[in-house]
Amino acid sequence: MEARRSGNYGTSIWDDDYVQSLATPYAANEYLEQAEKLNLQVKIVIDKTEDQLDQLELIDILQRLDISRHFADAIQKILDNIYQRTLQYCLDKHIEKDLYTTALQFRLLRQHGYHVPQEVFCSFMDKDGNFKTCLSGDVRGILCLYEASFLSIEDETILESAKHFSAYHLGELISFEQIADLSLTELVRRAMELPLHWRVQKLEAKWFINFYQTRPDANLILLELAKLDFNMVQAQYQDEIKKLSRWYKETGLAKKLSFARHRLAESFLWASGSAPEPHLGYTRMIVTKAVTIITVIDDIYDVYGTLDELEVFTETVERWDINGLDRLPEYMQICFLALFNFTNELAYDILRDQSLNIILNLRNLWAELCRAYHLEAKWYHGGYFPSTNEYLNIAWISSAGPAVLGHIYFTIAHPINKKELQNLEQYPGVIHWPSMVLRLMDDLGTTTDEMKKGDVPKSIQCYMRDTGCSEEDARKYVKHLNDMALNRMNKDILIENPLRSLGAIAMNVARMCLCFYQHGDGHGSPYCETKKNLVSLIVKPICIS
Repeated sequence: MEARRSGNYGTSIWDDDYVQSLATPYAANEYLEQAEKLNLQVKIVIDKTEDQLDQLELIDILQRLDISRHFADAIQKILDNIYQRTLQYCLDKHIEKDLYTTALQFRLLRQHGYHVPQEVFCSFMDKDGNFKTCLSGDVRGILCLYEASFLSIEDETILESAKHFSAYHLGELISFEQIADLSLTELVRRAMELPLHWRVQKLEAKWFINFYQTRPDANLILLELAKLDFNMVQAQYQDEIKKLSRWYKETGLAKKLSFARHRLAESFLWASGSAPEPHLGYTRMIVTKAVTIITVIDDIYDVYGTLDELEVFTETVERWDINGLDRLPEYMQICFLALFNFTNELAYDILRDQSLNIILNLRNLWAELCRAYHLEAKWYHGGYFPSTNEYLNIAWISSAGPAVLGHIYFTIAHPINKKELQNLEQYPGVIHWPSMVLRLMDDLGTTTDEMKKGDVPKSIQCYMRDTGCSEEDARKYVKHLNDMALNRMNKDILIENPLRSLGAIAMNVARMCLCFYQHGDGHGSPYCETKKNLVSLIVKPICIS
């Protein structure tokens, strides 16, 4: 009999007893009434803000505090007006331009899908096409330029130059401690670690709330609303994860498949980071369940299942046939039935609410994922070493990005558009590029541990074998591929996205990839940064004095 492997995964630190013990007072109606009063006061602040730079800074603060969704219409109106002025601004060569204002305006407009040309920065460049060295003393301006440069799309050489220029000078300023303002120093250090554009909205908000309240010019009304809003949404998250924990306990997966990673709380972090808005509770529930089951199935293919078992399991998923369960060992029967019940429940909800049967669509998503897992398992068991391109052609699917984003679409499309659905099944940019980021960041974060476990070679090993380069150079190449994928996301999703609702979540999926794998394998070994992020998100409220 073929020996079983083990991933030696630790048990979950988020057991059901602990999750059910979570408590907060912020679900009470009194806080909702208080928030509504503060909303009205903030609307007055927005209406009274007339200077363009003041408007831009206010929008930036509202976004960073994660309360901008309450004022979306007012913000859209302001940005529409600013965009029209910006087009004229680009044409007028005689207007004296300020780097900080220009960069802030560029970033905010592009974040909201306006295609502002990169040429707005030409006035800050010399005749040789380089950014003027005299700008190096403008710390706020350079920081804003740096943040703006990450909104670039393919072949925007001005923004690429802006990124290198600003990164170099910010690095020098930090290294030689030349920034007198301590709060500005903190912003620079944080940006250099990870730019604002690719940070997770909810987690960034909690950090920024604590940062913003130290500023002498902080608007106390905005601050009070941000704290209250965070705590109220946290109360909703607690309610959701309690329900999910009960569901997972009832599946018996943790008890029956002890060899696998059981990552319900971490899956909820993926879901809440990707779809953070309060009204997307159903999306979070479905995504959490999907990612939790995906994690278990991944471990069946990667670690525990024999090749013969994996072949039968793959066939069972393809046929969606519970009558063939007797061909499977008990642990696979449990897993398949958990998948079967979850998928059919989602399909039932859609059929009930929209009179549309999506069983076949869901079956296809899971079958394609399992086929990708199966091929990688055959590579491993056969000792086959794929080329980099061969690996990536299958690995962006085995990242589970297409499966997760497919489930997301079904939860947010009201109604589901058959033409859109057919387009999504061809895996356009809104599906492909976040999935590629997920694969590449996973490889960068988990390669060492995965190879020790005995997994199929990842992109780094494939590239080393293809080229004979060092691991360090291979990592640089994979990071370059990831940067290219992020740029394509800016173009295909942020600027050209035909599916705005799915696009916003797809961008967030990529942000979650950076969050989970920035400091290692935050999903497989979720005991450091991931634990801190979960505690911040669902356990500890913000202190309101």
